[in-house]
Amino acid sequence: MKLKGKSAIVTGGVSGIGEHTVRQMVKEGASVLIADINEELGTKLVKELNASGAKVVFQRVDVSKETDIIAMVDKAVSEFSGLDIIFSNAGIGAQSPSTELSYEDWQKVISINLDGVFLCAKHAIAAMKKSGGGSVVNCSSILGNVGQAATAAYTAAKGGVTNLTRALAVEYAQENVRVNAVCPGYINTPLLSEMDEEAKNHLISLHPMGRLGEPEEIAKAVVFLASDDASFITGANLLVDGGYTAQ
Repeated sequence: MKLKGKSAIVTGGVSGIGEHTVRQMVKEGASVLIADINEELGTKLVKELNASGAKVVFQRVDVSKETDIIAMVDKAVSEFSGLDIIFSNAGIGAQSPSTELSYEDWQKVISINLDGVFLCAKHAIAAMKKSGGGSVVNCSSILGNVGQAATAAYTAAKGGVTNLTRALAVEYAQENVRVNAVCPGYINTPLLSEMDEEAKNHLISLHPMGRLGEPEEIAKAVVFLASDDASFITGANLLVDGGYTAQ
């Protein structure tokens, strides 16, 4: 098992990519703190996984609040006697022409998608340094690497995550803390299920592989980056996008 004996935090961990990453980490032997604002789904997931013999706990966390993040890291360290891995996955979208995007909505996306990633890294790395090192995996996006109309706030935030990942990797490389990011293409999550067939087919057409990604595929990439299999990888932004950005 790639993560046997390791402890991890997954933010935005109750659905989509986050949930599948929690499941994959547990499968690979990790103990996991699931952080999310949805207490109902979090409690349900913890109950299911613990019944299967996993060691999983839930904490309600709003990643835009530093006090929540401090409490989250403290709980993981207390529950698991240390922290080895964090996957900063919590995020929101906002699609709007830039001239119609309110400053309030801009700030909300930046606060959750970029500030939250920074704050998670800040406090997780501090805990990891005390125990000799660890692995930070951030969730960026194809839109952290290319532009797209009507996604200014999201694209700006994910572009920030992409370069923040590089900066943190350089800063903490000699302290045995690796920092990488996974950059998904469009993934077949519940968010896309609300799209009509025409819009969904358009998204599919943008990927040379001719399909959307599956959340399990992103989860496996996250586990790879978090594991010792990636022991000489830091500062990488791993594109898992079916060729989207290669065009």
